Amino acid sequence: MKLALKLAYKNLIGAGLRTWLNVAVLSFAFIIIIFFNALLQGWNNQAKEDGIAWDYGYGHILNNNYDPYDAFTLQDGHGKIPKDIINATPILIQQGSIFPGGRMVSVLLKGIDPNQNILKIPSAVFKNSSAAIPAVIGKHMAASANLKIGDDVILRWRDKNGTFDASNITIVAIFDTTVASVDADQIWLPLNKLWEMTDLQNQATMFVVNKDYQIKTLDNWNFVTQKLLLKDIEDVIATESIGSAVMYLVFLLIALLAIFDTQVLSIFRRQKEIGTYIALGMTRPKVVNLFTIEGTMHSIFAILVGAIYGIPIFIYLNQSGIKMPEFAGSMGIGLDKAIFPVYDPMIILLTILFIILASAIVSYLPARKIARMNPVLALKGKLQ
Repeated sequence: MKLALKLAYKNLIGAGLRTWLNVAVLSFAFIIIIFFNALLQGWNNQAKEDGIAWDYGYGHILNNNYDPYDAFTLQDGHGKIPKDIINATPILIQQGSIFPGGRMVSVLLKGIDPNQNILKIPSAVFKNSSAAIPAVIGKHMAASANLKIGDDVILRWRDKNGTFDASNITIVAIFDTTVASVDADQIWLPLNKLWEMTDLQNQATMFVVNKDYQIKTLDNWNFVTQKLLLKDIEDVIATESIGSAVMYLVFLLIALLAIFDTQVLSIFRRQKEIGTYIALGMTRPKVVNLFTIEGTMHSIFAILVGAIYGIPIFIYLNQSGIKMPEFAGSMGIGLDKAIFPVYDPMIILLTILFIILASAIVSYLPARKIARMNPVLALKGKLQ
């Protein structure tokens, strides 16, 4: 084996430019696979962290009559707050309309406790506001409705009896988030103020729980785990991973095809060398192993070369992040201004092993022809 490694190394170095072209293509495929896996993992982690911080908490408790995906359930999807519920903040959701600049915009009114600390919604500003009806909105909501801090806008809503009412609300804060489910077409109000407006005293549509919440059975309420809430994000990432895998495969096949062609050409051009090896006593399997090792060494060189120029790039991107376009945050998925790749050592190790194994396979396939060669004809440079 030691002799085969030395011969394979010398043959590859002796091949010159042909070897380094194969190494360059294969190293590029290696870097692309690592980079996009890290980018997807970074996006996944960021989307989950933001979703937990702004919307999901450690789970939701939903009223049995409320379906987050069915707007028609909002009218009756609420109930009295249970007396024994702790480590959870109640949220009451109602429908309404605002009229910025003469336009009518349908919105969701969400009442939240000003003292809560489970979500990053800046509800604490309600405590220091002197406005009759203070409101907090997200950055994208503010942009779409052309509102800014200090603006007054007419809000129309219905009380529990279906009677319309209207009043001015004052925008007291605008928060910046990547989570569209707490931003798009939503207005956050003090919970006690929304109770007063709708005459739904001590009622809530849902609760967001913290990490200390103990799961219990509550009449007319259904607990939804954090894992289930994060499933939509994981499904999106999984779909993107499938699409990226196609790209990985294309790059890898191009690189492996170059190695395969190189091995075929080597066997064709080096028949006298092969015959000499056999005439000097090397068995056919050992000669096959030699050429297989040569092809596999392309992947070893590619990993080393890829590490030389890839590691500095990865370090830079890990510190500065990948800048996202301005419209990214309004796509319905948590996309921040920049995504910071996360390099999983296990993914990198598996990618290295996969590339080495794939290179060994495509190197072995043409090398099998050596086992059928007649050494006498090979010494003459003729095919069997």
